[in-house]
Amino acid sequence: MRLSKKEVEHVANLARLTLTEEEVDLFTVQLSSILDFAQKLNELYTDHVKPTSHALNITNVFRDDVVRESIPREIALKNATEQKDGQFKVPPVLEG
Repeated sequence: MRLSKKEVEHVANLARLTLTEEEVDLFTVQLSSILDFAQKLNELYTDHVKPTSHALNITNVFRDDVVRESIPREIALKNATEQKDGQFKVPPVLEG
């Protein structure tokens, strides 16, 4: 699929990019090549391929959840830079 310079300039404008004339020429060729390759991929027969299939046989590698006692609060807060009312004190992350 051949892109025109005008189409490349339009996409650059949407992306808020300022391109030189040389860059427009370069990207016209490069983007056209990418679209040509994507078109070749569309020609592949993939009706028999499941949408979520993988090339390798992947199995769940997560461990089972096991309920167990956590460490005491005093130990968890032992190395805290700051603490208040039994909790870690951190700077605010949202400005109000």
